[in-house]
Amino acid sequence: MSISKFQSRRNFIKQTSIGLLAFASMPSWINAAEGMHGMPILPPRKASANFKPDVELELFCQNTEAPVLAGKTTRVQKYSAKLLHGPEQSVTEIPSSYLGPVIRLQKGQKVRIHLHNQLDEDTITHWHGLHVPAEVDGHPMYVIGQGQTFVYEFEVVNRACMAIYHPHPHEATAKQVYHGLAGAIIVNDEIEAALGLPSGEFEIPIVIQDRLFDLQNQLIYSPGMHGNMFGFYGNRILVNGHPELQLEVASRAYRLRFLNGSTARIYKLAWDDGTPITVLGVDGGLLEQPEQKPYVMLAPGERLDVWMDFSGRAVGSELVMRSLPFSGALPHMGMGMMGNNGYGLPMQSDYAIFSVKINKKVSDSPKLPTALSKISRYEISDTHNPNKPVPITISEGHMSMLLNGRPYAYKDIQANERIPVHTIQLMEISHEHGMGGMGNGGGMGMGRMGMGGMGMGGMMAMAHPIHLHGQQFQIVSRSIDSSREGDYATVNQGFINSGLKDTVLVMPGETVRIIKPFQDYKGLFMFHCHNLEHEDMGMMRDFLVE
Repeated sequence: MSISKFQSRRNFIKQTSIGLLAFASMPSWINAAEGMHGMPILPPRKASANFKPDVELELFCQNTEAPVLAGKTTRVQKYSAKLLHGPEQSVTEIPSSYLGPVIRLQKGQKVRIHLHNQLDEDTITHWHGLHVPAEVDGHPMYVIGQGQTFVYEFEVVNRACMAIYHPHPHEATAKQVYHGLAGAIIVNDEIEAALGLPSGEFEIPIVIQDRLFDLQNQLIYSPGMHGNMFGFYGNRILVNGHPELQLEVASRAYRLRFLNGSTARIYKLAWDDGTPITVLGVDGGLLEQPEQKPYVMLAPGERLDVWMDFSGRAVGSELVMRSLPFSGALPHMGMGMMGNNGYGLPMQSDYAIFSVKINKKVSDSPKLPTALSKISRYEISDTHNPNKPVPITISEGHMSMLLNGRPYAYKDIQANERIPVHTIQLMEISHEHGMGGMGNGGGMGMGRMGMGGMGMGGMMAMAHPIHLHGQQFQIVSRSIDSSREGDYATVNQGFINSGLKDTVLVMPGETVRIIKPFQDYKGLFMFHCHNLEHEDMGMMRDFLVE
C-alpha cells in the first residue's frame, strides 16, 4: 500500500450516467408493490425446508430496561437470543449489559436465525462484516413490522474475524442502535485456532459507545439539525454497556476485541503510559503479522483485535485506555459546538475510555506469534477496471450529506453502481471539493473556491467512515491534499492499512483507493457512511451486483 501527497486538488471523477434505469432491466423483486420510501412490500422470509443448519437461534428485538447508571434503570431496546440448536458457546451474554449477546460462529457452519420484532416500529438486522446473500444481508427493503419474524439462512464463509449485528431500517438505524440494538459476532476458524491466542476469560470484547442521559437516567437522543449534520455525541463513555468500566486482569497476555458502537464518535485509542498498541487484526480478521502503533484510530463500525500483555506489572497497578486529541475530523467553522452537542466531552479532546487493574500474579502466559495469517492480495492489474476506478464521492452541504452527488433513493442505481458479479473492482473514495448537492437528487451546487477544497464545501468537510456491504476489501493507497497535512498528521499513524476491511475512515481532503471483490452473490448491496446520523439523512447508495 502506498501513501502519497498531491499539491493541487485532485480532479473529480465525473459520473458518466444520468437518470434512472429502465425497470425492465432490474431484478423482478424491484418491480413489486411499493411501500414506504418507494421500497417494495415484501413478505417476511421463511425457513427453507432443504436448509439444514448447524446453528439455529431465535433473536428478539425488545423494549426493556437495563441498569446502566447508578439509580434508576434505563429504558432501552435490546437483542436477546435463545439457542435452538448448535454448540453451547454459540450465544454468550455480556453480564448486566443492554448489548446483545456475543454470537460465536465457526467458518463453514450453516446458520439459521429467526429475527422476532417485538418493538413497536419496523426493523431489520444487518450482519455487518459477514459475506452473505443479498436477501439476508439486512437491506432496509426487508424490514418487518411489530410481531413479524424474518428468517435468515446463510453459510459462514468469512475467515476468522469480528463482525457486528445491528438494525438497518431506512432513516431509523441511528435511533435504534443508540437505544441499544447492537451486538458482536465472532467467527473462528482452524487457522486462527492453531495460533493459541488468548481465549475464554482472556479474550474480552470491548464495545465502546457514547451516550447522553437525563437526570432520570433515561437516554436522550435528539440530534436535530446540528446532530444530523455533524453526528450526535454523548457526554458519557460506555464500554460493554457500563460507565467507567474497570477490567480486573492477571499479569499475563489478553486478547481485546474492540468494536466502535457509537453512532458518530471517532476514537484515537492509546494506553496512558505510552505502551504501544499491538494490533493483531482489523475488520476482516487477522493481519499477516502483528503491528505496533502509538495509537489507533477507530471509527464507527470499525473493529480492532489487540494483544495486550500485562506480564511484569505489579498487582494493584492500573492502566487507562484513553482517546487522545486530534484534529480535522470535524469542520473548522464553528468548532465550539461541533462534536459535543453543547453538553461537553468534545470528540477530538482527551478523555478516558476504560481502566485496567492487575489483581493477580501468574507465571504462565502465551507468547505473541510472529506470523498470524496469510492474506491473498489482489493487484490493480487483477481488477476488472484498472484504469477507471468506481467512484464513491463524498459531498457535504447544509443538511445534505451525499455519496456520488445523490441522496439515497430506491431504484436510483446509476451506471457506475452496477457491478458485474464475479469481478474484482478498483474503487476510489474521495471528497468532492466545493458545496455538495443540496438534496435535490444530484445537483452539485456551488463550485470550488480557494485552495485545497477550502470553499464552502471544503469548510464543511469532515471525516466519514465509509462501509461497504459484502466482501472485505484491501486498501491500496491513501493520499492527502497538501492543505490538510497538518490535521492529517494527528491521525495517520493510527491507520492499519495492511488488513482486510469493510469500513474505512476517510479524512477531509483524502483519497482512498481500495480493491473489492464482488463474488458469489447477485443483488443489492449497500454502501454508506457509518456515521449513522449521516446514513439516516440519505448518505447511502446501492450497488446492483448482476
